[in-house]
Amino acid sequence: MKKNQHVVPHGKGWAVKGAGNQKATKVTSTQKEAINVARNIAKNQKSELLVHNQKGQIRQKDSFGNDNFPPKG
Repeated sequence: MKKNQHVVPHGKGWAVKGAGNQKATKVTSTQKEAINVARNIAKNQKSELLVHNQKGQIRQKDSFGNDNFPPKG
């Protein structure tokens, strides 16, 4: 099942969570490390990576699935 991967603040670190999951897939000390873990999962599942800031707002999105609107050219 494809689940978008979210990088969210978690205590003093960062967590990787699949969309709708209560538990974190992985907790890391840095956001960069969490992004790398989430990016690999999203690529494998052909889903999206959503990176949140400290306040929980989405600051970055990357899509690794089938793009409905691929670039032309």
